[in-house]
Parts: sequence; structure tokens; C-alpha cells
Amino acid sequence: MLTKTFIHAPGVGPQTERSLWKQGCANWDDYLSAKRAFSCGSASKDAFRKTIEKSRDALAFGEHQFFARKLKQKYAWRAWPEFKDSCVYLDIETDGGSDITVIGLYDSKGFTALVKGEDLGNFPDLISHYSMIVTFFGTGFDIPVLQKTFKSFHFDQIHVDLCPMLRSLGYRGGLKSLEKQFNIQRDPSVDGLNGYDAVKLWRRYRNLRDDRAMEKLIAYNRADVVNLQALMVKAFKKMQYATEMPDEQWA
Repeated sequence: MLTKTFIHAPGVGPQTERSLWKQGCANWDDYLSAKRAFSCGSASKDAFRKTIEKSRDALAFGEHQFFARKLKQKYAWRAWPEFKDSCVYLDIETDGGSDITVIGLYDSKGFTALVKGEDLGNFPDLISHYSMIVTFFGTGFDIPVLQKTFKSFHFDQIHVDLCPMLRSLGYRGGLKSLEKQFNIQRDPSVDGLNGYDAVKLWRRYRNLRDDRAMEKLIAYNRADVVNLQALMVKAFKKMQYATEMPDEQWA
């Protein structure tokens, strides 16, 4: 989907992008190698070509920062197939306020939990190895809280927030509700727990040094990030179809 994306070029909107597709310009290579000129609407042809050339080069060299800057947040999902091998699914837990208690990270190699008072400070180094971050409502919660906690760290990754992405498709509800809507199963040991339960588990661990409470808190966080990946797969397919077939989705 990324290589057929033109909407990040200056002056190009959804209508112009679809017009390019209908003209037979299916991807960046088609545009750059075409013997005939494709119409890019009112956009500057020079600026358009330069953006497409830079896009092709950035993808070839894995420069995710280019797409993090150029793609608006609502279009970041388009880069997922190309960067999913360097993608992390992220979720944080807090003490009920602004202090982070657990950061959960899930990638192709497995799950990592960073815990307050133990290894939470390793987060900036770990996250710097990824090109893409996937969250649920991360723009409104996880990322701002992380930026407040790690003030000197700058996020340069492509960020896919599944919450507004799914809202644009007509889906409503929190993560647990959406899991049920998409028939995604949750670990039975933590099924039914919510964010407030996570706060209570942390307090029990902190006040009573109850290791079982910490184990359950980490299991809860793990379920969140593992299911983010499953939800991303389903959401991407629906977004791709809605983008490529905008008329058919309402038929």
C-alpha cells in the first residue's frame, strides 16, 4: 500500500490520489518511469516528482523517519507491511496518575515488560531500534505519558494508532470491546480485567510485595500488546479495502 501512496505529496488529496490510480498509475515506479505524463491535479509537478523520488529512495534505505514526517497520522497505517518487521506493539500501565508502572513491548521475537523500579529506564534504548510503533489511543495517552517520563527522548518512528484508525471505519469502543467485535481471543487468565484492575494490581505489588499481583499485571499487559498485533492485521485489511474500493464499501 505504501508504494501506491501519493497522498503525502504536497497538494495531493484523496481525490487526486484515486484519479492517479484510475489513470493507471498504480505505484511510484509507474509514475517515475511513465512515458506519458499522469495528471496530479493542481499539485506542483516538480514537487510531486521530488516527493515520489525521495519516497522510493527512503523506502529502499529503510529511512522510516521520512515517512514519519511525511505521512499524516491517519495514513501511517499504509506503511505497516513495509515496516512490520521493525514494528513494536506498545502499551503502558500507570499507577492511576502520570507515573508509568509497566511498559509492554511486543515484536516478532516476543514480549518484553519493563517495570518501574527495575528496568524501566531501558525504554529509550529499546524503542530506538524500531521503525514503527503500533498503539491503541497512543496519541492521546501512551506517547504523551512516555514523552513526559523520558523528556530527552525524541520519538521518530512511524506511529499507527488503532483507535482513530478503526473509528474511521465505523468501529467504536475500547480495546477489549473491539477484540470481541473482531473475534480476537484474550488470555483467559486476564480476561475481564481492565485498566483500573491494573492500577490495583500495581498497588498490591507495591504495598504488599505480592509477586503474584505483578505476574498478573504483566500477563494483562502482555495480552494487550499481543492482541494489538492481531487487531492491526485485521484493521489493515479493512482500511486497504476501504481506500482502494471507496464506493463498494457502502454498497
